[in-house]
Amino acid sequence: MDGYSSNDISQVVEADRAHVWHHLSQHKPYETVDPRVIIEGRGMRVWDAKGKEHLDAVSGGVWTVNVGYGRESIANAVRDQLIKMNYFAGAAGSVPGARFAQRLVEKMPGLTRVYYSNSGSEANEKVYKMVRQIAHKHHGGRKWKILYRERDYHGTTIGTLATSGQAQRAAQYGPYPDGFVMVPHCLEYRKQWDVQNYGERAADAIEEVILREGPDTIGALVLEPVTAGGGVIAPPAGYWERVQEICRKYNILLHIDEVVCGVGRTGEWFGYQHYGIQPDFVTMAKGVASGYAAISCTVTTEAVFEMFKDDPTDTMSYFRDISTFGGCTAGPAAALENMRIIEDEGLLANTTAMGARLMGNLHALMERHPVMGDVRGKGLFCGAELVADRATKEPLDEKRVQAVVADCMAQGVIIGATNRSVPGFNNTLCLSPALIATPDDIDQITDAIDAALLRVMG
Repeated sequence: MDGYSSNDISQVVEADRAHVWHHLSQHKPYETVDPRVIIEGRGMRVWDAKGKEHLDAVSGGVWTVNVGYGRESIANAVRDQLIKMNYFAGAAGSVPGARFAQRLVEKMPGLTRVYYSNSGSEANEKVYKMVRQIAHKHHGGRKWKILYRERDYHGTTIGTLATSGQAQRAAQYGPYPDGFVMVPHCLEYRKQWDVQNYGERAADAIEEVILREGPDTIGALVLEPVTAGGGVIAPPAGYWERVQEICRKYNILLHIDEVVCGVGRTGEWFGYQHYGIQPDFVTMAKGVASGYAAISCTVTTEAVFEMFKDDPTDTMSYFRDISTFGGCTAGPAAALENMRIIEDEGLLANTTAMGARLMGNLHALMERHPVMGDVRGKGLFCGAELVADRATKEPLDEKRVQAVVADCMAQGVIIGATNRSVPGFNNTLCLSPALIATPDDIDQITDAIDAALLRVMG
């Protein structure tokens, strides 16, 4: 923690305690216990206000810092751009905005247009607005409903919470707007159907909802490629191919929410690219600039884009939306350098290799710890579901799950767990180390979990 005196830090902690309202936090304990303040980060490690070093296995707590901490080249790219031109409203273009859009769509065949905003929630809300406007302009107002999946999560605004497949995230914030309809999840470990081809059956469940609601009322389907906060769920074989087929059959736009999985997290540039599907919308945020600047993108096909320019004489025909901070140049400037780092350092290949090591280590832990009921994930995005009984799959009490997380923290390793998501099922450990992780980093993470399980479970 270079450059900070103990007096400086104590003043910071007290200012934090007195004035900062933290995310996802019950503040009553902070009356007697210091809030956590992170002072510095380098590579895979961060230091807190007490000087303690931690290996960060969740990339900034919420799967964001894909290329690790302390990247001077990104900071320099942002600084240089801000001096030259920091901001102009998104009705005009910018040099980094144009350059990053071009570089981005080069990695997304079939997609051509990038709409900038500044958070994943906002990026997803833009899609919902586009779908609704398309319904009014091209379908006589009929295809206005949006399907979403149980256990998936798409953001924290009222609009995106209307598509929250996590009841605890959405609780106490309603009533929600109409026209958002849930379809069943696809987690084979928690089987809803006793069939051989589970992936296809889970996708067929989407078609059943479409037929119940009426295909002429459904405008879009939004899905995470790998469900994140709902339990780190990689879809079963056959699922995505059938989903694509169903969307085309009923003329339903397919929206892939890559806010967590995008920009290398799964070992491909985007999670959907593992499955050979062609979406109409892709949204992204977190890893786009690895947290060095705020940026999100809503990426569409030219066919979608054309639907908003078909009648230039109609003053209501274009996408009448704005995102103030979508005009910031820091985001695309950081994103360009973030992309260069991923390419030049071979981080997609590293993610695949280290993801395989992480999954292998977790499977080895399963053999040692009966409490570990299932291991799943893609690339460096992995989960381990903890159960009280392997035979019945009864979820482990979430207090004990959180005790595992706390024990790892005490060891100097930060891991995550599903939290205020699905009632009764906040029992999955979540791991998403930066794409720069080494074999030693991976082993340190799983060694910490091993020790924590031994202590917590006795």
